[in-house]
Amino acid sequence: MSFDYDLFVIGGGSGGVRAARVAAGEAGAKVALAEMDRYGGTCVIRGCVPKKLMVFASEFAGLPDEARAYGWDVSLGAFSWDRFRGHLDAELDRLEGIYRRLLANSGVTTFDARARLRDAHTVELSTGEVFTAKHILIATGGRPVRPDIPNAHLGIVSDDIFHLPVLPKSVLIVGGGYIACEFACILHGLGVQVTQFYRGAQILRGFDDEARGLVAEAMLERGIALHLGTNILEMTSADAAPQAGGMGADARDRGGLLPAGEAGKPVWVRDTRGHEGVYDAVLFATGRDPNTADMGLEEIGVGLGRRGEIVVNEYSQTGVPSVYAIGDVTDRVNLTPVAIREAMAFVETVFRANPTPVDHDLIPSAVFTQPELGTIGLTEEQAREREPIEVYCTSFRPMRTAFAGRPDRVLMKLVVSQATRRVLGCHIVAPGAGEMIQLAGIAVKMGATKEDFDRTVAVHPTMSEEIVTMRQPVRHA
Repeated sequence: MSFDYDLFVIGGGSGGVRAARVAAGEAGAKVALAEMDRYGGTCVIRGCVPKKLMVFASEFAGLPDEARAYGWDVSLGAFSWDRFRGHLDAELDRLEGIYRRLLANSGVTTFDARARLRDAHTVELSTGEVFTAKHILIATGGRPVRPDIPNAHLGIVSDDIFHLPVLPKSVLIVGGGYIACEFACILHGLGVQVTQFYRGAQILRGFDDEARGLVAEAMLERGIALHLGTNILEMTSADAAPQAGGMGADARDRGGLLPAGEAGKPVWVRDTRGHEGVYDAVLFATGRDPNTADMGLEEIGVGLGRRGEIVVNEYSQTGVPSVYAIGDVTDRVNLTPVAIREAMAFVETVFRANPTPVDHDLIPSAVFTQPELGTIGLTEEQAREREPIEVYCTSFRPMRTAFAGRPDRVLMKLVVSQATRRVLGCHIVAPGAGEMIQLAGIAVKMGATKEDFDRTVAVHPTMSEEIVTMRQPVRHA
């Protein structure tokens, strides 16, 4: 059977673009790609990249106080959201242009259109065009979701943050995952009064308990009003709020009025503790769902999971042999570098006759809170469920901020197998933890033992030297 293309990719994010350009440019396949929005996907346009630039911007707030402790006469003017947004938009335009050029230079035909599957080898575009392909790769990513509560449309989601016309003076962030915590720290650093609700007992569920506890303490110390075991009970626009006596002046007068959520007005909230408040914006960071709606997947036999994720095997292949899926749309490990690795494994498997399963074991990651959290491997809680372990851990005030009189603390932690001596997990809470965990991740991925760490000479004076100088376990489990 003759096809229009060897490969048709649906989705122009990091994973889809990598698969398309490598299949076309290096494997010699005839490839097309359809993207309904901006090229670069969540990571480049509305995720990792703009978020990290906002992290950088927010970190300048504390520099003058620290500089004065070191003898510098420094002051900081007001933060200009307009100026920052202008630079941000220009940078995202530049990066999107790079993605488009990479595809064009690799010989990939692109369509700025929405795509859905008509059958196992046929793609129909929103333009009305129809194409056939020997292989179809779905890389449509995910999207933030609002909770199922009345008036949730009054809130915003993470995608909206980068397009706010005015920076709010006050914000309520709902959620306790890494997106919620990162934006709490970012917005606080930019001068926004931040309140955060999380219904659970501690933020950053799934991360090491000791590490996430230190991040929570640091957020509270910096002035973020973090309320655990708390959720929204009721919300409405501020001008429609009940005239309840419980709304204190501090809640009523929290900030200037600006477009917030779909209503374009500040939002009144009553929480599960019975407290009330008015916020210029409510940010829901309560989860993400895979982008699989109305794509014709189930109609052709592609299996979907409970949250709409595409079910695939270890080679990213669906139940329909010609259809594959990678990235967040499969809800395996939702990280950009993982999607790129899955894309490369897909090309090896399909176009180079080299079946390559995706390796999802021991993936380093970072949470860009302030301080950052870097992690790889098992948490202490996970490890002790599997086997007897030793825990090596230290928490201290780092030299730089201790000299400036700040109370900041950092954490270095290794989880070690008693039987094999392998380092099962490494967890770092510190400025620059993301950079540190990338390098520590190499050793952990290679199967380094605690004695391998011990044999490594420390770089002094640094925070990270503690990773190789901890001699005695703090506990056995």
